[in-house]
Amino acid sequence: MTIALYPGSFDPVTNGHLDTAIRAARLFDTVVMAVFDRPNKNLLFSTAERVELLQEATRELPRIRVTTYNALTVHYARQIGAGVIVRGLRVASDFEHEFQMAQVNQTIDADIDVVVFMASRKYTFLSSTTVREVASLGGDVSGFVPPHIVQALKRKFAHKE
Repeated sequence: MTIALYPGSFDPVTNGHLDTAIRAARLFDTVVMAVFDRPNKNLLFSTAERVELLQEATRELPRIRVTTYNALTVHYARQIGAGVIVRGLRVASDFEHEFQMAQVNQTIDADIDVVVFMASRKYTFLSSTTVREVASLGGDVSGFVPPHIVQALKRKFAHKE
């Protein structure tokens, strides 16, 4: 059984993230979408909220499971028995960062491979940052995220006013 780890902050999970996970699940027996507990980012949602939102988004996807972690990604991959780390590339500028991270991860643990999925054309512009910004200004993000995420964003930004 091949386990793939798909790590991220998922703040919030987007249709692009889900597209990558679904495509990865066609290649691997299990895809673990792992919410990183301590990203070096300003987060909108807490770790518990991100996990809950991601669990709801993947509820109908039996080969995808959701966890959280707070260690080096390659160490967590080894801990859960994953031989592959899944990453997504939206635009060319993502490549440099992902390439550098893959090289670091390979140096730490050469037995864990990185598999990169090119974003589907309809999601190349889409990032969690963009979703948060549009939602914070009252814009419609229903084409970017699942319906329950739209509602969670509305609730979150209603409290920030």
